[in-house]
Amino acid sequence: MESARDIAKGLAQPATRLRKNIPAVYDAYNAMSSAVLADGALPGKVKELVALAIAATRECDGCISAHARGAARQGATEAEVAEAMSVVIMMNGGPGTVWGPRALAAYGEFAAPETE
Repeated sequence: MESARDIAKGLAQPATRLRKNIPAVYDAYNAMSSAVLADGALPGKVKELVALAIAATRECDGCISAHARGAARQGATEAEVAEAMSVVIMMNGGPGTVWGPRALAAYGEFAAPETE
């Protein structure tokens, strides 16, 4: 399994190329993401955990990488991520037992200090 950091790095160049072709779409998406993930009735950390659970449900490695990093930056704990993944397992059954651990591992990468 490719690491979450490697997935993010692998997506960077193609995303930059696409963004150059459709900057208004990327700008609008980024503005929406910032608005959605800001603290409100739900704290940003909870929203990142919800997004990470959805990413695991959708089986999207790039999404898992992004929201695992977001959850780590928001101060989520491993226990909180694990509980969010329990919802993934409940809602998805067997596939949740594959993608939930991937999401937890991705969180672990971003929660640990970089060694590069």
